[in-house]
Amino acid sequence: MSLVDALATIGSGALTEDLLRLHVFPLFSNTLAAPGIYLANHSLGRPLNQTEEDLRKGFQLWQTKLGDAWDPWLEEEHAHRTRLAQLIGATRPDCIVPKASAGQGLRTVLNALPGTPRVVSTTGEFDSIDVILKQYAAVGRINLQLVSCEAPDGAIDLSQLIQKVHDGADLVVISQVMFMTGRVVPNLDLLADQCHAAGARLLVDAYHAVGVFPVSVTDMKADFMIGGSYKYLRGGPGAAFLYLSPDALSSGLRPVDIGWFAKDKPFLYDRPDPPRFAYGGDAFLESTPSILTYYQARAGQQLVLQMGVARIRTYCLDRLSKLKRYLADAGIAAEGADDQHGGFLTIENPAAVALAEALKRTGITTDARGNRLRLSPDYLTPDNALRKVAATLASIGAAV
Repeated sequence: MSLVDALATIGSGALTEDLLRLHVFPLFSNTLAAPGIYLANHSLGRPLNQTEEDLRKGFQLWQTKLGDAWDPWLEEEHAHRTRLAQLIGATRPDCIVPKASAGQGLRTVLNALPGTPRVVSTTGEFDSIDVILKQYAAVGRINLQLVSCEAPDGAIDLSQLIQKVHDGADLVVISQVMFMTGRVVPNLDLLADQCHAAGARLLVDAYHAVGVFPVSVTDMKADFMIGGSYKYLRGGPGAAFLYLSPDALSSGLRPVDIGWFAKDKPFLYDRPDPPRFAYGGDAFLESTPSILTYYQARAGQQLVLQMGVARIRTYCLDRLSKLKRYLADAGIAAEGADDQHGGFLTIENPAAVALAEALKRTGITTDARGNRLRLSPDYLTPDNALRKVAATLASIGAAV
């Protein structure tokens, strides 16, 4: 039975723990056999059993067909791009350009912009985005302004960012969900309108959104989006992407981060000068692609598409709400479990790193970013595990 057929047995109704135990837990039996409680699903997602088989299939094509493997390999690349387009609501699969990391996608955009772009971003971006922007600024490749978008009550306030846009900007870089607090950035479509009215483009880092709740990059009107499969799409490292909108693709961007797969009809081996590029997003492809990554990411993408992101979101909010309630019953305040937050809870504590380490020693995997402990139950996390996490935190909190 294929993975899609197996998932079809779930039906279309609301997810329940009993239903998931019956139909979904067996699809993860290998990783669920590991001891302990895993609440770092916001970091590295747990793989399906099928992922190993998919990787084997990609390898066997190499092993048995050698050079003739390229036809099915490139079909898988197209399927990979098509699934990602569905997951983010893109209108065309060629708008998706496979990347090894989200940071690579950001660099591709920066390198394609003319002159010395004026870039506005926030102080809340993930380290990879932060270090790339700061280094580009340090070597004179961009002019960078960073602003805070966190209000005193923790909510997102874009007023300073929008002011900087109207003061003069070419590119705005912002997350859809902030990696440290889990806060969802609201009204990105309105931010896009403000950017476009001021002559700027908008790049959204959706790594903590795709697979967590429904995303429509088209409705968002973002010019670019970066993300990947490492977390909620359960595709492991290396399966990231860059989205370029149809308008961005037709706007005269001049790609630099390219290779021979970006050429028009690359297998003709013509070498015109200047080069002739393929249509649309294919003009942003690079050299010989990392094919096995597409097989690695396939099962997780199929799972999310088949189960439905909205249905996953509803169930995971239930998991988050229950954990938040169990923590509150133990006297521990947590943030999250609502529409203003993504796929994890946070507990603000100056000893967050020590708390994560102490939990790890008890067999509970979480992580910490700054002064926040992050906990991310998902649809593989049973209720008894949530209760145990709350009880364990209550018992070790005073000792840390």
